[in-house]
This record gives sequence, structure tokens and C-alpha cells, in this order.
Amino acid sequence: MKIHHFIFLTATLLFSACSAEKEFDATGTFEATEIIVSAEANGRIFHLNADEGKRLTKGSAVGLIDTVQLHLKKLQLQASMKSFESQRPDIRKQIAATKEEIATAERERDRVESLLKANAANRKQLDDWNARLAVLNKQLEAQISTLNNSTASLNEQSSSVAIQMAQIDDQLAKCHITAPIDGTVLAKYAEPGELAVTGKPLFKIADMQHVFLRAYITSSQLSDVKLGNKVKVMADYGDGNLKSYDGTVTWIADQAEFTPKTILTDDERANQVYAVKIAVNNDGGIKIGMYGKVKF
Repeated sequence: MKIHHFIFLTATLLFSACSAEKEFDATGTFEATEIIVSAEANGRIFHLNADEGKRLTKGSAVGLIDTVQLHLKKLQLQASMKSFESQRPDIRKQIAATKEEIATAERERDRVESLLKANAANRKQLDDWNARLAVLNKQLEAQISTLNNSTASLNEQSSSVAIQMAQIDDQLAKCHITAPIDGTVLAKYAEPGELAVTGKPLFKIADMQHVFLRAYITSSQLSDVKLGNKVKVMADYGDGNLKSYDGTVTWIADQAEFTPKTILTDDERANQVYAVKIAVNNDGGIKIGMYGKVKF
């Protein structure tokens, strides 16, 4: 009787263990899209409002790096731009006198030509006015050419200064530290008053509203898992406390890898597994590195 009771109890425990194992098809850990925000400018950090745990919205101002020298450089370039503008010649006004001389010479030539027809003037007088007109027209052409060259040179110099101002504006914009995504600050690497150099990490931010469960499946499970599949994900809070979430398969590895020691699969004898990522909308309870289970 005791033997039968022992066999029944053992079978029950085995059945319960098998049932528990079948409650999930794979396990893994939760991760999120993490971004390390680095300095894009050199200078002292005036302020950096990126304390750990702080929620930031994309594009929001987080900090500021010293902009004094860049601002002074921009003022210098603006003064240079005004100087070039003041040197720009007014071609219409500067050739007005020469054009008036030409108009006067044309009137005198026409008058002498009329007198010549009436035999009241000689041919030399007409030739003199024609020569005078030719000289004035050449002077006008040379004057216009010189003024155009001067204007073109000033335009090129102004364009060069405009490009330098655009560079300064870009550098000034990079002094303003902003959040690249909507997310939560995970770590802060710098403090106000410290000297920032280009590439220096300032803080790390992660999108904690959209997390992923990285799990591993065997080759025999591949046929049951497709991109876009809706699955059940259970976050493991410890002591058997599980919370269910809806998940979507967003990525399946195209190459197998050896089974990580910390991962349990439905068939633990498998030497190689395939990684999958399952997107989950986080309600605030899931943390990075937390264990999770998935049922396909």
C-alpha cells in the first residue's frame, strides 16, 4: 500500500513538474534601447538636468555647454558682414556721371552733324565728337567691368563669412544638450562645472515604455515562431510572482549560437539556439535585466 502511494505521489510530482515546464516555451531577459548621449562641443558644463530616473521627452533641453567664445566669434563675423555690405558699390549711381557725359556728347555730335549738312561746320568737328563718344563709351565699359568685379569679390567674401556664421550656429546648437528620445535617464556621467570635450559621455537614456524580451529558442521551435506573431510574455518578479503582457515577435536571429548558460529552453539538451526579440509595452513594472518567460 505504501509502495502504491509512493508511486502515485512521484507520478503526481513528475506530472506537475512537466506541466510547470510547459507553461512557457523559452526564457530570457528584458532589455531596452539605450543611448549614451555625448558632448558635441568643448567647454565648461553650465548645467545638466539629467538625474538618474528622470523622464525626458525627445528634443527637450537637458543642459548647456559654455557658448561665450562662440557668441563673440559670431559677433565678429556679423561685423565683417556689415563691412562687406557697406563696401558694395552702387553701380547705377557710380556710372551716372559717365552716362550723362555720353548723353551730352551725343547731343553735341548730332548738333554738329546738322550744322555740317547745312555747311555751317567742318568735318573735323564731327570726327572729334565721334572720337569723344568712343572714348566715353570705352570708359563706361571699363567702369562697369571694374564695379562688377568688385561686387563679385565682395559677394564671395560675404558668402565665405555666411558659411562661417552657419558653422558657428551649428556649433552653438551643439552646445545645447537635448534628449534624443523619449525615455528615462539610466546613468549620469558628468556634473555642472566639469569640462566637456567632444565625445565625452554625459548621460545614458533608455526607452523604458517599449522594452524587449531577448529569449532563445531551439531549431525545432523555429517553425512555430514568425515575425509579427502575437505571444504571451510573463515578467518574473520572483517568488513565483508572474505578470502577463502581450508581446510581438520583432526579430529572429538568422544564425544559431551556443546556448547561454543562464537560459532555459524547452529542450535543454540543445547545443545551439536562435535568439528572438519580443516587443512589449511596459507599464512601468518591467526593469532592464529582469527575467521573463514567453509562450508562443
